[in-house]
Amino acid sequence: MNKHKVLLAALLVPLGATLSVVPAASAATPPAPVAVSAFAGASAPTGPEGAAVAVFRSPEAVLGRVAHPLRTTEPRGGLADLRPFGRMVGDARVVGLGEATHSSHEFVTVKHRILRYLVEEKGFRAFALEAPWSTGLRLDAYLVRGEGDLQQIMDEEFQGTYRWWNNAEYRDLLQWIRAYNVKHPDDPVRFVGDDSGFAGAELYDKVSAYAAAARPDLTSRLSELYRGLRPATDAETYVNDYLSKPLAERKELAERTGRAVSLLKQRPGTDADAHAWAVQHATAIHQMTTLFAFDWDDPQSVPDLMLYRDRVMAENVAWWQQQTGDKIMLAAHNGHIALKTYIPDAYPKVQGDFLRERLGGGYLSVGLTFDHGSFNAFGADGAVHRFAVGPAAPGTAEHTLDRVRYRDFVVDLRNAPAAARAWLAAPHTVKNIGATYPGIADAPRIRLSESYDVVIHLQQVEAAHMFK
Repeated sequence: MNKHKVLLAALLVPLGATLSVVPAASAATPPAPVAVSAFAGASAPTGPEGAAVAVFRSPEAVLGRVAHPLRTTEPRGGLADLRPFGRMVGDARVVGLGEATHSSHEFVTVKHRILRYLVEEKGFRAFALEAPWSTGLRLDAYLVRGEGDLQQIMDEEFQGTYRWWNNAEYRDLLQWIRAYNVKHPDDPVRFVGDDSGFAGAELYDKVSAYAAAARPDLTSRLSELYRGLRPATDAETYVNDYLSKPLAERKELAERTGRAVSLLKQRPGTDADAHAWAVQHATAIHQMTTLFAFDWDDPQSVPDLMLYRDRVMAENVAWWQQQTGDKIMLAAHNGHIALKTYIPDAYPKVQGDFLRERLGGGYLSVGLTFDHGSFNAFGADGAVHRFAVGPAAPGTAEHTLDRVRYRDFVVDLRNAPAAARAWLAAPHTVKNIGATYPGIADAPRIRLSESYDVVIHLQQVEAAHMFK
C-alpha cells in the first residue's frame, strides 16, 4: 500500500486522518479478517468516566422516557414510527445523517428508510452523499432521466476510497429514488455528490459546452487552462497518477483551474441559471486540484487539508440548497455531520459545524451509534476486510445508550430531561470507525449534546454487502 493510497484512505477516516492509517500501513503483519474490539469484556472504567457513571446514576432510564422506538431498520413497510423524528426535523432544510462505520448494512438501510419518510412526508427532494460532485451528476442523470446503467455507474464512480458506497444497500436506495422519480417526473428526488476527491470528465464537458453556447470567446482560453486535466482513465488510476505529480506541478494546476473559475465569474452569459451551474462545475474542478495541491507528504499539512475538504463539502451542499431550493438529506460519517469536531488538532472544523454556521437551525445533525456488530474497512495490508466489535464497555456512550429500554430508537438531545443533560454534556468514549481499521481515532471522547441534535442508536449492525 503506497503512501498516497494511505493518504487517500485517510480522506474517508473522519478524524484520525493520516495519523490513524500510517501506522497500520507499516505494520509487519495484517490483522485477521475478524477483529474484536478492545472494549469487549473490559472492566468498568475508573477516573472521569467511572465518576460520571456514579454521579449521573441512570441516564438510560431518563432517556428511555423521551426516546422513540424504531419499528425496524429495514427500508420497506410503514413509516408511522418515524413521525416523532419528523417533529424533530421541523423546518430544517438540510438533515445530516451520520454513521459510526462506513460500511454497515443497517446504517445504510436506516438512511434509506428515513429518506423515504423525508421525501414522502416532509417534502425533501435531494439526497447528498460523501462522493465527488461529478459522481453526483452521473447518478442524478440516471435517477432523474434514466441515463446509463446504475450498476455500471456505481462500479465506475465508487472506486478507491469511495468503494464503500458500491454495495447492495446503496443500490437499493438508489433504485428506490429512480422508482419514485418515474412516478413523479415533474417533482423528482435529485442526487448531490458533495465531495472533492475526484473531478470526472463530465465537469470539463459541461463547462466547455456552456462556454461554446454562451461565451464562445472563452472556449480557447478554458481549453488551455484545462489542458491535460480531463480524465482519460478510471477514477482510481487518475487520482493515483495525479498525486504522483511533483507538488509544484500540482500547485500550478490548481492555479490554472482557479483562473478558469475567475474567468467564468467575470464574464457571465445571458442565462443566469446556466452561468451559475457552469461556475459551480468549474468550482468543483478547482476544489479537486486545490485539495491535491496540499503537501500530502507532510503530516503537518493534513489538518489544513482536512479543514479544506470539510469546508467545500459544506459549501457544495449549501450551494445546491440555495440554488434549487431543495431540502436535502445529507449522508456522511458521524465525524463529518457532527456540530463539533472530535479531534481539533487533526480535524479543526467539520462539515456539520460549517453548515450550522451557514444555515443556523436550518441544519439538523443526527448521529448514528451502535453497540456491537460488524463492518467492512481497509486492513493493515490495504485490502478490504470484515471486522467485528463486541459490546461497548461500561462508561462509554454506547454502553449507556444500549441500556435504554428500546432495542433501536431515536432521541432528541435538545429536549432531553434535566436529569440526563449532565450526562449528555459530559465526555464519553464513542465508536468512530473510518475507512481503515484499527486506527487511533476509533474511540474518541465526545460530548453528545455538543455534537448532535438527535441520536439514533442501533443495538447491532452487520457488514454491508459490497460489490467487487
